Amino acid sequence: MSIIEKLESLGKNSIQLEECFSEDRRDLGASRFGGNPDVPPDFVWPTYEGEDHKNVVKERPLSFLAQFACADLAPFDKEHLLPDHGLLSFFYESNSQPWGYDPKDKGCARVYWFEDLSVLSTADFPADMEDDFSLPMGIKMESTCSYPSWEDFSKVFPDEDGDAFDAAWEKLVGEDSEVNSRLLGWPDLIQHSMFAECDMVAQGYNLGNGGGEVPKEVRQRAEESAHDRWTLLLQMEYGVWATYGFLYFYITKEDLAARRFDRIWLIFQCD
Repeated sequence: MSIIEKLESLGKNSIQLEECFSEDRRDLGASRFGGNPDVPPDFVWPTYEGEDHKNVVKERPLSFLAQFACADLAPFDKEHLLPDHGLLSFFYESNSQPWGYDPKDKGCARVYWFEDLSVLSTADFPADMEDDFSLPMGIKMESTCSYPSWEDFSKVFPDEDGDAFDAAWEKLVGEDSEVNSRLLGWPDLIQHSMFAECDMVAQGYNLGNGGGEVPKEVRQRAEESAHDRWTLLLQMEYGVWATYGFLYFYITKEDLAARRFDRIWLIFQCD
């Protein structure tokens, strides 16, 4: 099998997401980035206690990032991995900006699946929310095939050459392909592969300072099998306070099939 065939064998369908101006972006249950979320009557706005860039530790409401009408996603979700009804909503605590390498970061990001659209209403922002929310924008969606970055590819095919990979990548994707927000597929890496990282930190291991506390057998199992057990749910462009990068929401394939969106893990990478 040639290297381009190997790369093609790892291709995954993804839903490319692009901000656009849409007249219905404020409508109840509409897919949108930012704005106010649509929630059921028993919704409790999530909070997280963390330290911000001014070294202030406090409990803060999570910022609302985006919501996706699952009916909008269905035509682009070729493998039928996501729900085909309801609303998927994403939140992240943007003041303390946890990176996701510490088990204490659990709860800094939340994903909700609201099945019954008929009970939703538009929520007001919490009174103590700082001015970090954004105006609503519509979302243009497109189905596309995504391919792994070199670090993820080399974990599957460790004997391949990096230069040959780059040539194969350019042939399949294009040299000037843009990194973008997406649902599903492969992540565009800024720093390093995150599958094993999600696996280990979700088990309670702190990966700070090189992750020295992780037992050898735990790390080995994660490195060998996390690619098969975890998948990218959302990759979203994210920038605040002159910091630009991506928020990556990961979930195990088992939890995705069971609609256990309460068990996602978030990683934040930036340049």
